[in-house]
Amino acid sequence: MSIEEAGEGVPLVLLHGLTATRRYVVHGSRALERGGHRVVAYDARGHGRSAPQDDYGYEALATDLATVLSDRGIESAVLAGASMGAHTIAAFALRAPQRVRAAVLITPAFDPEGEPSFASWDARAHGLRSGGIEGFLEASRPFSSPPRWHDTIERVIRQRLGEHESLEAVADALEQVPRSRPFEAWADLASLQVPVTIVASSDDADPEHPFAVAERYAAALPDGRLVTEEPGASPLAWQGGQLSRIIAEAAAAA
Repeated sequence: MSIEEAGEGVPLVLLHGLTATRRYVVHGSRALERGGHRVVAYDARGHGRSAPQDDYGYEALATDLATVLSDRGIESAVLAGASMGAHTIAAFALRAPQRVRAAVLITPAFDPEGEPSFASWDARAHGLRSGGIEGFLEASRPFSSPPRWHDTIERVIRQRLGEHESLEAVADALEQVPRSRPFEAWADLASLQVPVTIVASSDDADPEHPFAVAERYAAALPDGRLVTEEPGASPLAWQGGQLSRIIAEAAAAA
């Protein structure tokens, strides 16, 4: 597992989303380290510089998180994760709630009551295998967000896919992660007594992470709080400094 650590103080662990790397949680911001936190960030299995594996389901991803904590001598931490990272935190917290001081779930998309279509994920995996980054982009078009966001989306996709040592492993993850379930029902989240902040993005900018799903997380969690950007603004999930502030607030309240 490829891990980096910086700072001292309250332990914070950052988990990225599918096809991203550890850089793409707070997007290079160092505000958390400067603010008195011990920040641990790692590339999920098969992503970035972490080795490919056979299994990319949430059980395996949650086990990796437990291993990272144990290897770093961390009994409990504030956990912050985006999309796949958010779902991994949920799976881990249901297994080991005593190890979670607080959580920040950034643009969660998994809906246990939804009827997912895997065709788009499989198409992107095929595009990545057959045509690399440009193949992935071609399979992702047309983007579901408005045209004003398209240049930003393409630029970020090229940047983050360019950081992976194995695009084949990322393609495997694209096929497996969406088919995995971090929990079975909304009622499962009722057992989590830790404070959880849910960061939602507007459907205009990020329709693949529906605002209504984030609202369901906030409603299902006993101590859930929903935050989002101002109308018309760039999503909070894309703003490293603002996200760092939200994560620091969650840590301070834990």
